Amino acid sequence: MTRILAVANQKGGVGKTTTVINLGASIAVHDKEVLIIDLDPQANATSGLGLMEADTNGIHSFVSGELSLAECVVKTEVEGLSLVRGTRHLAGTEIELATQEEREFFLEQALSNSNLSGYDYVLIDCPPSLGLLTINALVAADGVILTVQSEYYALEGLSHLMETIRRIRAYWNKDLMVFGVVLTMYDKRLKLSREVEQEADEFLGKALFTTRIPRNVRLSEAPSHGKPVILYDAYSSGAKSYMSLAREVMAR
Repeated sequence: MTRILAVANQKGGVGKTTTVINLGASIAVHDKEVLIIDLDPQANATSGLGLMEADTNGIHSFVSGELSLAECVVKTEVEGLSLVRGTRHLAGTEIELATQEEREFFLEQALSNSNLSGYDYVLIDCPPSLGLLTINALVAADGVILTVQSEYYALEGLSHLMETIRRIRAYWNKDLMVFGVVLTMYDKRLKLSREVEQEADEFLGKALFTTRIPRNVRLSEAPSHGKPVILYDAYSSGAKSYMSLAREVMAR
């Protein structure tokens, strides 16, 4: 059975796309088939995997029904990891969807009409907002992985996102669950990181992954080379942390 997971946070710069790329690659090296859907108009998941954003056969063409999933999927450098590329046209797609009936279901319907049996996991990279594209991702997903930066106000923003998830459950996707929450940009030497970790543990309980994603130079450098960190520097702390997170995800 294919598990569809949206990776979301309404804030930018909290490690969301980094998590999609590196979690996807780390799961794939465990002999799993993983599909990443780049639903962010910035298309950073696409460029971070060394690919150009799509002009035609990307996510816009897929959700609009112009092309099938098979026609939009491209292979990446990591065996077992595929991608539906993002495009800046998605900003226009969101505007177009706003005038349509059942606009919250476009991605869910597109995926329902596709053969996903060849994939163990589908990871959806959401935009840094709670707009219509993110809502489409949450409606289409079985679960959501939330990335939380180890900084002040992080949990306050998380509470807003939790409220959005409750609304999604109430109106459009009653089966949506919080699959897990991951702390990113964690530095155990900093008192602030440890305080956020303690608050998150008290607030989230078992929903919080035990793996912490550290601040790591190699992790930051990898996207500029168009590679997941496991291909850029497999021995870095960033690569090791995402391999640990992948094992946690697969165990849940």
